[in-house]
Amino acid sequence: MALDLESSMSFSEFPDDVQLNILSFLRPIEISAFACTCHRFAALCSPSSPSTDLWLALCERRWGSKTELRRWSAIPSPRFYKTLDRWEQLIGFWRRIGSGIPGTPPLVFFEWSPSCMIGSRISPSTFAASYAVRKVPFLWLGLSAAGETLSYLHPDNPLSDSDVIPVTISFMGCNHFVVEETRSFCMDPNMDDSEEVLAVEAGSPPDRVMSEIYQYFANRTSPGAEKSLRRQRKKKEKERLGRRRWEAEHFVKISNYFPTPARPLQGLWKGISEDMSLEFYLVTHDDVGGIACRRVGDSAEPFSGYSPVFWTSNTTFLESPFSKEERAIYSMKEHIGSVGLVHCNMDRELVSRILCINCSYDLVLPDLAGSSGDPRNVEGRIWEYEDGTFGFGFLRNNFIIDLKHIALDGYVLDNVESSHPTHHVA
Repeated sequence: MALDLESSMSFSEFPDDVQLNILSFLRPIEISAFACTCHRFAALCSPSSPSTDLWLALCERRWGSKTELRRWSAIPSPRFYKTLDRWEQLIGFWRRIGSGIPGTPPLVFFEWSPSCMIGSRISPSTFAASYAVRKVPFLWLGLSAAGETLSYLHPDNPLSDSDVIPVTISFMGCNHFVVEETRSFCMDPNMDDSEEVLAVEAGSPPDRVMSEIYQYFANRTSPGAEKSLRRQRKKKEKERLGRRRWEAEHFVKISNYFPTPARPLQGLWKGISEDMSLEFYLVTHDDVGGIACRRVGDSAEPFSGYSPVFWTSNTTFLESPFSKEERAIYSMKEHIGSVGLVHCNMDRELVSRILCINCSYDLVLPDLAGSSGDPRNVEGRIWEYEDGTFGFGFLRNNFIIDLKHIALDGYVLDNVESSHPTHHVA
């Protein structure tokens, strides 16, 4: 059939599925401008329109590969889109600042689940000399059928018998948020002891969010024990009304928790330290061109909350072939925990590059500040391996701490105690 070049076809003559596919590439502000072109398109794009196909298409294109939008309680709408757009800032790693509940891990990871968003606390596993980590969900963010934000938290504190707590998530810019207990809630006086959900608000919270929370807790206790605990908690809950059960916590975002080709050492790493415990390390590039490595720990403890490990302004790597002296330094050291292959021989080309570091006593060894000891005590090396990982060590000892990725492509690696499947995130 010959194509009639003189004929034209307006957008309104396209099939509905083609229109939706085209419009799904637009942003909400562009959808608003498009809605002003005629009454028909204004009705199509209106938030009160009986058809939700347009906003479902917009949400599916942006988040369809990360969560199952049709399983959320809320119907896709401009409000639904705006909420997910704000929550997407949470995806990734955050670090608690200030004092929190004693013993609470400071590292938090957010990811999409099929019907809500979940925040999990990340901590080393209980296995000695292991790279395994625990990922324990503690914060759920969901939406009601009306599009209202509903957030629940469980302290997971052995000293507390409280159940899930309604909380409010407040953003302070893009890299700081606060979790505060919601004070305006009350118990449902008609709630029956045989109820099989963890209800903490009057009425029924959204099925999808509470279902995920209930599944998580149901996997931790037997049905009989859980029922008995719920009775005790509901009784004590009435006595606790009006009293704050959980103090607010502040979190800051760890923006660059993964390496890049230009910055291969950058990111959030984990390594087994000299006392055989697993530690988390954050390597960053500063404004003056240096590289800093800090240990991510509890900020309430001296030299462990965000304590420095090394800093260097020299970012020029030594390339292969390496000198005899450098080979000797490497071969005489012991790997505390290997990240995969046994790094024992430079001749096998397991070490691709070497970076010399020279740190001050004040920065790395506070107890030796002002000491007149051998400056080689604070001289060290970073050995970058061919698999993209690296290790570091100082000439004052015979150890190399090998660092491994804590997450890759949106997945938390070596997770040994998670009740939820891990989902891919951007």
